[in-house]
Amino acid sequence: MYAFTLEQPASVADATRLLAAGAKPLAGGQTLLASMKLRLSAPEQLVDLGGIKELAGIAKSGDTLSVGAMSRHLEVANNADVKAAFPALADLASRIGDRQVRAMGTIGGSVANNDPAACYPSAVLGTGATVVTSKREIAADDFFLGLFTTALEEDELITAIRFPIPKRAAYEKLRQKASHFPLVGVFVAQYDSGVRVAVTGAGNGVFLHAGLEDALNKRFAAESAAGVKIDASDLNSDLHASAAYRANLIGVLTQRAVTKALG
Repeated sequence: MYAFTLEQPASVADATRLLAAGAKPLAGGQTLLASMKLRLSAPEQLVDLGGIKELAGIAKSGDTLSVGAMSRHLEVANNADVKAAFPALADLASRIGDRQVRAMGTIGGSVANNDPAACYPSAVLGTGATVVTSKREIAADDFFLGLFTTALEEDELITAIRFPIPKRAAYEKLRQKASHFPLVGVFVAQYDSGVRVAVTGAGNGVFLHAGLEDALNKRFAAESAAGVKIDASDLNSDLHASAAYRANLIGVLTQRAVTKALG
């Protein structure tokens, strides 16, 4: 690593002042610290968000579940309100990475980083959640802009994610054995207003699949998803899987997610 200084502010206001001066935020550190060790990233000043109480906590209010940005994956997986009201989110969190990653990684860090194969962005986009920041509230449909790119400004921090609790939901993925990232992950959520299907791992960022949503809005059943042709032309092809294989996975995993959601 290169030399750097570490700041530990006690409030969001103090943290954002440091970010405005050029510092970089440190949440769980699961991506940033690894890139620093490889000297792919060399920030001169880090802002440790771990001591900011405003970023902690998980609370259910009516039909909404609010998850603080610094909630660790294990906390989301084991929280009683999450398990009771939104079990699909608890299940997703329980299967991120390995035990060490789940103990340190945070929902805010994952969503802000927007890795194209991360699990959490599929839940945020798949539920049409709201990303609450130090400046504003951003709808999920407007937040994810592409490969490692979001609507966040340089001095803006995610403070919480607010999820509308679905009637039914499920997440399915095929894990890449070495990295534990999904080759493809699919989050399906059903609301009175309709069905949302978000796909991660298959393209240059998380995305909604309109064809699957249309089919599942007509009939929420695995057979409906099975009848949808998945276009592979814009999907990733690499040493782990071809675009055609990922396209097939989207269909198969959507069917599994619907079956799981139906219980």
